[in-house]
Amino acid sequence: MKHKIILASGSSARQQLLSNAGIQFDVLVSPVDEASILVSLQAEGTRPLDIVDTLAEYKGMRVSRKHPDHLVISADQILVCNGEIFSKPRDLTEARIHLSKLRGQGHQLLSAVVIFEDGKPVWRHVGRAQLVMREFSNQFLDAYIKQHKNDLLTTVGCYKLETEGVQLFTRVQGDYFTILGLPLIEVLGFLRTRGVLTE
Repeated sequence: MKHKIILASGSSARQQLLSNAGIQFDVLVSPVDEASILVSLQAEGTRPLDIVDTLAEYKGMRVSRKHPDHLVISADQILVCNGEIFSKPRDLTEARIHLSKLRGQGHQLLSAVVIFEDGKPVWRHVGRAQLVMREFSNQFLDAYIKQHKNDLLTTVGCYKLETEGVQLFTRVQGDYFTILGLPLIEVLGFLRTRGVLTE
């Protein structure tokens, strides 16, 4: 392999996607105050597309500066529903609030990935997906939260489409990997151009 790769994300879903695709990489997460960055960007009226791209860039910048000889892959994801940006819920009470707001509504997932080399971003992409949640009952919501508990706190929409979270939806449009948090096809395409993968 021509380049060593670092994934600057603690997301188990992103790690699994890269591993399943046959990519060898190390994981190194640099702490970033995402909440403060998000609040600042929103106060400036930044578009959601630029917000998620900026968050992804912040995650990878520090890691790349410490490891300039590696390709550093950093990613982030936000959910937008009726003009509101959703982050990962802090607890199950907030997860219930999020799911209640999303119930019966359409929303957009934006998944950004930025790849760094020598401390600088050399490639970036934002994938988009549109999803519509069904009007599920309170009984279903209670059972769903009780069953999945803290797993709901690991995703911006309180669901994992690859598991029982798929039961929440009536329509899903967009790239499956983007929904899981990493626009994998585009990432693999870039890695081929850099000789990491065979053309």
